[in-house]
Parts: sequence; C-alpha cells; structure tokens
Amino acid sequence: MKKTAALLAIAALVSGPVFAAQTGGFNDPAAPAAKTQQGGFSGQEAVVTVKQAQDMPDDAWVTMRGTIEKRISDDDYIFRDETGTMKVDIDHKRWEGQNITPKDKVELQGELDKDFNSVELDVKKVRKLGN
Repeated sequence: MKKTAALLAIAALVSGPVFAAQTGGFNDPAAPAAKTQQGGFSGQEAVVTVKQAQDMPDDAWVTMRGTIEKRISDDDYIFRDETGTMKVDIDHKRWEGQNITPKDKVELQGELDKDFNSVELDVKKVRKLGN
C-alpha cells in the first residue's frame, strides 16, 4: 500500500511540468486585450543594426530587425539585416508556437554576449513582423 501511494505521489510530481508547457494557441481578435504588464517602463525601444550591436558593450539589451537565414546547430541561427550577419542563440521556448521561414521579417530582443573575437545575441523574445 505504501509503495502504491509513493508511486502515485512521484507520478503526480513528475507529470506537472508536462501539462504546464505552452506551444502556441488560439488568439481571438474580438476578445478584449489582457493587460499583462504589472509595472515598469513601456516605451519605444531603439532598434539597432548588426553593425551597431558589434560596437556595443557585453550584456547590452538590444532589439534587432531582419531575417533568420539558417539554422547552424540546435539553438544557433544566422540572423541578417541590411548591415550584416550575426549568430543568434534562440532556445526552443522562445518561438512561442510561431512558424518562421527565411522569408519572414522578425524582431529579436535579447542580450549581447561578447567574447574575445565574436558577438552573439542571446534571444529572449522572437516576434514575427508583418510583411
């Protein structure tokens, strides 16, 4: 009896995160907009280019617009704008159910990760832009 109760408790703890995963969903345009921000600054963020981002300091927060050209590894992609290309790291959860192709224009927000001889964007938000 104790073994059954222990197994049920373990199963309940392990299966909880599976049900919490979000992979997109239905957006009703007629529904009232839900206000999710609880505070902080909400203003227009400056969009920077790949060339400008290369001259910014490590850990700078940036917004960039362009296209994702190709996937080069599990979470790494090549991003391009009118000034050049940059490697970007996009975790699976950041896609939020969006399907994006190399033809789609996107806006990426994230933190610059500068090493001795390279610059990479650690993407925190991906937004598909209208053409």
